[in-house]
Amino acid sequence: MMDILSIIFIAAGLFFLIVAAIGVIRLPDVFSRSHAVSLTDSLGAFLMLVGIALLEGLSINMLKILVVLILLYILNPVIAHATVRAALRSGLKPWQKETP
Repeated sequence: MMDILSIIFIAAGLFFLIVAAIGVIRLPDVFSRSHAVSLTDSLGAFLMLVGIALLEGLSINMLKILVVLILLYILNPVIAHATVRAALRSGLKPWQKETP
């Protein structure tokens, strides 16, 4: 039963990571890309790590995976904020739809 549950979590995580990759390709500027990737990447990585932790069972490896999960949730918003702030400070303007 735990194997099936972990496969479901891992598959859902892969889905969100693929959506993040498509967002990087399709979106027009660093600001919208950063927004899309930081949200979907966090959720995708969370689901993947939960699936791997369930697959691993109660062990020291599960504890290590949970520590990585906590660090990911602390660092991912900080990295996204720093990227957008650096883009703004370098003079990059947000994309705007051109009016005819």
